[in-house]
Amino acid sequence: MTERKKHQGGADAATPPAGGKVNWMKRFLPLGILVGAIVLVFATGLHNYISFETLREHRETLTGFVADNAIVAALIFMAIYAAVVAMSLPGGAVMTITGGFLFGIWIGTLWVVIAATVGATILFLVARTSLGDSLREKAGPWLKRMEDGFKEDALSYLLVLRLVPIFPFFVVNLVPAFLGVKTRDYILATLFGIIPGSFVYASVGNGLGAVFDAGETPDLGIIFKPEILTPIIGLAVLAMIPVGYKKWKARKAAG
Repeated sequence: MTERKKHQGGADAATPPAGGKVNWMKRFLPLGILVGAIVLVFATGLHNYISFETLREHRETLTGFVADNAIVAALIFMAIYAAVVAMSLPGGAVMTITGGFLFGIWIGTLWVVIAATVGATILFLVARTSLGDSLREKAGPWLKRMEDGFKEDALSYLLVLRLVPIFPFFVVNLVPAFLGVKTRDYILATLFGIIPGSFVYASVGNGLGAVFDAGETPDLGIIFKPEILTPIIGLAVLAMIPVGYKKWKARKAAG
């Protein structure tokens, strides 16, 4: 009887707890689905359809569908846009210009901002859940110090990164996931930070018909023109005022 209990106890000890497998799947399944979707898109060549050539070729069909099915068209557009952002596919600017072309400046900007925020948040949550803890363990104390400094004024820093196109959009989507940024701060900074740039490209899209008629393609570098970039940088400076004030107050208290 005793030997049987010992044998059963040893077998139980050797068997991994069921909860461990569930936690592993919960952690890595979203990442696996996302990677699988990316592989499928590139394997089938679907990413090649995100282009001005496709839009030029099907412009009448698309504008007619939007005119007859405004709500359905908006939902489809936002779903595709969110997927493009979540999978970090190239063509975000093309999608934003398409939004302005199909829905106009204001409504197009609204759909773009909502869809981009949803897509970026999906990528952020997947990266934080699947990779965040592992990266912190391997990175060592330097990441912890960087995390503490970033988290203290995360909203301001993220607003600056969203406003000024210094780094690629997908990089700004991922980095906060490894720095312990709160989901609320991430969503707010993304939602408001991408409005100016989205509005600029949606404005380009609103006049895209004339550009196509002239046999030309839009200038994606328009965001870097001084008359457009300067006010955006001004907004970024305003976003950093709370950080500067907090540091000035801390120095004054220390002195």
